[in-house]
Amino acid sequence: MKIGITCYPTYGGSGIVATELGLELANRGHDIHFITYANPIRLDPGVPRIHYHEVEVSNYPLFQYPPYCLSLASRMADVAESYRLDLLHVHYAIPHSISALLAQQMLESTRRLPFITTLHGTDITLVGVDPSYFAITKFSIERSDGATSISEDLRRHTIETFGVQNDIRVIHNFVNCETYQPRRDPGRRSEFAPHGEKLLIHLSNFRPVKRVLDCVQILAEVRRHVDAKLLMVGDGPERGPAEHLAWRLGIQDEVEFLGKQNHVERLISQADVLLMPSEMESFGLAALEAMACGVPPVATRVGGVPELITDGEDGFLCPVGDIAAQSARVTELLTDPALYERMSHAARRSAETRFSTGRIIPMYERYYLEILNRQS
Repeated sequence: MKIGITCYPTYGGSGIVATELGLELANRGHDIHFITYANPIRLDPGVPRIHYHEVEVSNYPLFQYPPYCLSLASRMADVAESYRLDLLHVHYAIPHSISALLAQQMLESTRRLPFITTLHGTDITLVGVDPSYFAITKFSIERSDGATSISEDLRRHTIETFGVQNDIRVIHNFVNCETYQPRRDPGRRSEFAPHGEKLLIHLSNFRPVKRVLDCVQILAEVRRHVDAKLLMVGDGPERGPAEHLAWRLGIQDEVEFLGKQNHVERLISQADVLLMPSEMESFGLAALEAMACGVPPVATRVGGVPELITDGEDGFLCPVGDIAAQSARVTELLTDPALYERMSHAARRSAETRFSTGRIIPMYERYYLEILNRQS
């Protein structure tokens, strides 16, 4: 198939999933065309069957705000026509679904261009419920030829919030278990833990909903029992407050802020435990990537996370904001070798058997064919 993919080409989960999906589809023989305003962050140049089409936005002085939605629609239509795309797959509802709908209408006199919208989380729980975007978010879902959700929890939330009648197919996020696997590198690990300290890791875009300050507090509590350090991967508005908190707690030398990283698999595999104390997660991609590396996650029981982590088997689930509970679980993992080995193996096994690319990507392929056959 020839598939156009549009996403936010940033470090957010939706952009990462969309990029990884495109790469996996290309590996399976499909022609993939990314249509975005910048090259997606995990998309290396020169990958066979991967094409990138930049969306240029005019800065005409009349426009107080550049009309990206219109530029995107025009570029979608142009690429679809020039490369004879079979369908568009847009990630994150606003504005990508509306742009796809406009592109579809631009071409309707000559050909049919179905589009699928994948809902990722904040496009529904945050942006979509804003009164300014509620109606158009609902409209974009209803007018999509197909819609998918990354978790059953998000699917339920979408239906309850917007009252849409569409069938929303749940296709969970996935991980490449060949790229993400237990691969401890003593030399690399010693860069962060020169004296054999245990390593905790957190990955996010450092928005308030991720509760990154909780990670610093968890480390402070864990260090009462275990010599440990914390790797903070990513960047965003909560980085400054987290750095300040580390100084205030006197553990600034035990917390390393690494900023944005393109190859997080090289870091996750060096860690012992992943921290994901979020207020809301529609799925929890970072936890899945950690599980594939044999790194047990200690996360919060929110959103779609219980669909990923089985509490006490391949990770731990705790209440949001309960620093004591999360710290206790981390300490338990770091001080009980038998428990750690059992949970590490279970985490890897869950990733392989439930969320591997070999299991999830064919679901997308079958759904594409279903939508195309429905339109024929």
